[in-house]
Amino acid sequence: MAFPYKPKPNHSIQKKFFLGGGICGLIILAIFVIYTAFPSPTVFDDHSIMVDPTVEKQSLFTIARVTIQNTGTSQLTNLTINYGDNDIDSIGTLDPGKTIILSPPQGNSLQYVIVTADGDVHIFKAYREPVAMPGMMGS
Repeated sequence: MAFPYKPKPNHSIQKKFFLGGGICGLIILAIFVIYTAFPSPTVFDDHSIMVDPTVEKQSLFTIARVTIQNTGTSQLTNLTINYGDNDIDSIGTLDPGKTIILSPPQGNSLQYVIVTADGDVHIFKAYREPVAMPGMMGS
């Protein structure tokens, strides 16, 4: 007595489809993580500025800083940093390629930063918490 012939199902197309979808998903996830983890400059005609407010919460204290870099070709004038809670720093000018690092005043709520300058530069950014690296303080 012979058993009837039953062809084996061809799962190779399904495997290729799911493998390709998984790879595409990982690529999209990697692009999203890189885009959100690293700040990028904001361009306003001749003015380009990078604003990166960070807050690192340690067990005993909190480190907060705002990095501002003029990535454009023109000087930024009337540069003002508003930390919220009525805490404002007026810097004046920032030459092309220069970077400044500022600390918000003690007791600030550390919610957001608004940076303005001549040339219709107006940037609103929330503080971000950098990824803790193993072996580093606070991780």
